[in-house]
Amino acid sequence: MLIQKAHECFHCKQWIPAGVEHDCWTTTEEALTKDLSEDLREAWERIRETAVEFGEQRIYASHHSIMFARKTCYFFVRPRRSALEVIVFLNRTVRSPQIRKAARGSGSRVYHVIHVVHRDQVEAPLTDWLREAYALQDAPKKPAAGSRARKVNRRGVTKRR
Repeated sequence: MLIQKAHECFHCKQWIPAGVEHDCWTTTEEALTKDLSEDLREAWERIRETAVEFGEQRIYASHHSIMFARKTCYFFVRPRRSALEVIVFLNRTVRSPQIRKAARGSGSRVYHVIHVVHRDQVEAPLTDWLREAYALQDAPKKPAAGSRARKVNRRGVTKRR
């Protein structure tokens, strides 16, 4: 018989008493947004409404974020005390004053970090980037930059590029 001792959760750093079930990965949108200020709550509602207008997708809470996904996640929101951190996945790097950081997240996607503090910020170009990220899931995937794709010559022999 396995006896579980009290421990600190690796993920959320909470102290878990012995014998108590704990699942810090289970959360809800409501739980993540309940402590937002009025301005941040209005901004959150506008972001959610905008995304819902794009079409069919899954919206779900995961740990500290609210994910928006079709086949895969195309953007997510991390509610913070002072701002909503919106992370959008695009297939290009966007240069704009609204974007705090942009970096390659995978071979084919670049993530962009945007801080939203007011409902009025949820308009173009932010909504355009969200729509672009949503539509990317319909586009055929291109090989990642620097990938070692194979090319077939006239004789049917494959060569590395």
